Amino acid sequence: MTRTEEFEELRGLLFSIAYRILGSVAEAEDAVQETWLRYESTPSEPASTKAFLSAVVTRVSIDVLRSARVRRERYVGQWFPEPLLTDPYDDPARSAELADSVSMAALLLLERLSPLERAVFVLREVFGFGYPEIAEAVGRSEAACRQLAVRARRHMELGRPRFEADRREREELAARFFEALRDGDLDGVRELLAADVQIVGDGGGKAPAFVKGVVGAANAARLLASVFPLFGRIGLTLEPRELNGQPGAILRDRDGRVVGTFALEILDGRIQTIRSVLNPDKLGHLGPVADAWAINRELRQTRRLEGIDSTHPIAERPAD
Repeated sequence: MTRTEEFEELRGLLFSIAYRILGSVAEAEDAVQETWLRYESTPSEPASTKAFLSAVVTRVSIDVLRSARVRRERYVGQWFPEPLLTDPYDDPARSAELADSVSMAALLLLERLSPLERAVFVLREVFGFGYPEIAEAVGRSEAACRQLAVRARRHMELGRPRFEADRREREELAARFFEALRDGDLDGVRELLAADVQIVGDGGGKAPAFVKGVVGAANAARLLASVFPLFGRIGLTLEPRELNGQPGAILRDRDGRVVGTFALEILDGRIQTIRSVLNPDKLGHLGPVADAWAINRELRQTRRLEGIDSTHPIAERPAD
């Protein structure tokens, strides 16, 4: 097997490691490409190609994350990971664990860890690497890696998300929810929401987002049931898709361009959190991106023409 073939066989694993460390599709792809360049220029053959490449992509990702964290501290509004349609690493025996570990909620918990803790947790808890391999990857002793793993596990356990165990039930609930949204069925939407449901958005200052977030079933249902029927009137469509291993949808304009994504967290037969990503910088890997500000203006105009409540829940474009 050639080096290229060996690398391509492991590409899915390498991307999955990098994405969980970085929370960014673009940065994970760059980390994988940098890993290939380093592998290609290595004169000797490693004893284990998998261990070697996993260590390289981990070290590259840690370096990228350290600089990315500085940018995220200056981020406008809430920062969410880039939505992921499909995790390229396939392990049927651990599919449920892999899906949970790539969820928006899990990735946001990982943001609380230091870069080293995050890398150790991902390698150990998600992919089951041994401590000797982890030590080589992060440049620390096995004892230090065990301590990092304990600290990371403790932080993650405190806020570890729980999801609906039955995948089919979760998907059926999501389908009912999106159907109720399209119909503007206020009662139908509300009965699927948890009492303390939250709607939160990531526009990054580059797209409209919910001004302060929305909390509570009544408030969330009223907002959703009033806004989503307007989407159809201006040619927007909801495309149900799995996002980050959980039910969700892509919102597209009349030309099929991506406006944003919605990811649902479901527990105990109710939707606990709805996270939208509208920052165009995080959507390019899903296809051509729409002008969300132009769509927002069209929504406002439609509301005025139809005499709907003049208060609009979506942020105005900031002054240049």
